[in-house]
Amino acid sequence: MPYITQDRRDNLDLIAAEAPKNAGELNYMFTRLALMYLRTNGTNYQHFNDIIGAMEGAKLELYRRRVADYEDAKIQQNGDVY
Repeated sequence: MPYITQDRRDNLDLIAAEAPKNAGELNYMFTRLALMYLRTNGTNYQHFNDIIGAMEGAKLELYRRRVADYEDAKIQQNGDVY
């Protein structure tokens, strides 16, 4: 995950006035950010690839940092299936 400066984080955090409440709203926010990126940078293969790559990187980082620990705790709680 690209860790950006606190100044850039502060500016980018202003985009979302509140957190999404369900998967549909979350998908909407992802889509709006992708479209904003394209409006700012233009539409070409590289920019589409940038968006897909950033989403994939965020997905992998979420799994690595949060989901894996959650799954490990559930294995301990409920037993392993493997």
